[in-house]
Amino acid sequence: MPSVTRFDDPALPGPPVRGWLHRPADAHGDGLVLAHGAGGNAEAPVLVEMAAAFADAGWTVLRCDLPFRQERPTGPPARGRAGRDRAGLRNAVTALRALAPGPLVLGGHSYGGRQASMLAAEVPGLADALLLLSYPLHPPERPRELRTAHFPALTIPVVFVHGTRDPFATVSELETARQSLSAPTALVVAEGAAHDLAAGARGRARVTGLAGEALTALRALLKEKTP
Repeated sequence: MPSVTRFDDPALPGPPVRGWLHRPADAHGDGLVLAHGAGGNAEAPVLVEMAAAFADAGWTVLRCDLPFRQERPTGPPARGRAGRDRAGLRNAVTALRALAPGPLVLGGHSYGGRQASMLAAEVPGLADALLLLSYPLHPPERPRELRTAHFPALTIPVVFVHGTRDPFATVSELETARQSLSAPTALVVAEGAAHDLAAGARGRARVTGLAGEALTALRALLKEKTP
């Protein structure tokens, strides 16, 4: 049975790494770093359930609190400080690589996933794939304000997990955005789910099912990537 322990690594230069580490009973070397959304933290149910499902499949998972959340327990990230959040994510990847020497996937929910994708575009080779949960393609009801300027710079496989009732993008809009990516992608659709994939009476069970589909997609894309 996987173990879950508090993780704290202040040794790296820049923002410290803090969160929760899932260690599988039978680790096979693969790693996953997950970051939370603008209104959440590392204990967001969508991250907890996703991490647990991946750990059950043998992955070592670090769900981390971004620097802005370490600095204050509530509220959204401050404008102009996203670079520090990406620096924290980069440190999280470095910390997890010391524990999981195999392929490493970087991702997160909403804001966390957006920052993960921007970091991957800025630092090619940092991660082996991306897992983007409820990617905030645009602000609600403002579909022309796309957050995709960095997409063409992504060179690693990307798996999107998206609800059909998400106000930050329709499935059709996300399908169109995927076309700007030269790297291979996959889309896991959560029927009836809103932006918080874990919301509702069956939300946690839904996330567990979505994690299984995301795992299958990631394995296929990573296999294609391997020469």
